[in-house]
Amino acid sequence: MDSVRSDRNGASSRIPVALKILIAGGFGAGKTTMVGSVSEIRPLQTEEVLTGVEGADDTGGVEGKTTTTVTMDFGRITITEDLQLYLFGTPGQDRFWFLWDELSQGALGAVVLADTRRLADCFPSIDYFEQRGTPFVVAVNCFESEQRFGADAVSRALDLDPGVPVVLFDAREPHGARNVLIELVEYVARRQLASAASR
Repeated sequence: MDSVRSDRNGASSRIPVALKILIAGGFGAGKTTMVGSVSEIRPLQTEEVLTGVEGADDTGGVEGKTTTTVTMDFGRITITEDLQLYLFGTPGQDRFWFLWDELSQGALGAVVLADTRRLADCFPSIDYFEQRGTPFVVAVNCFESEQRFGADAVSRALDLDPGVPVVLFDAREPHGARNVLIELVEYVARRQLASAASR
């Protein structure tokens, strides 16, 4: 719902609705890149250099990755003058999953980033949101020169429930990242309307 306030001159102005969105997925799937590309403010990032400790981080398929998110990424995007999204990027490695419960408090929904080079890495995120009943969309980050799979093929491979959107995009491109977020908001709205109609 929109809130209305009056300024000193008595004119009313809208206070935009702010919604919390989680950006989740496996290690190296592009969460930090997506938040950074679409945020209209300078994103807060908690990147640290990989430890190099054997077994700490599986860099297979993302050998060029040298840093990792250790707490969260944070950004903001205005969709319309009445709607702002606050983006919280989750850490990808399982040793940081204890942070997820805190980050997910009050979230409208989530984007699960999938990297087809390491598709199985997004299963824990999908399981997490399914178990909590949190609406989510799957966004396949189409890395340059990597083989692309269609949305239907990814949906089947991940055994998603019917209706869960799968979107192909490039996390480096602000327009594509924005479209993913819009898809999530529209999906949540459809679910809410369907739920209200079934009562």
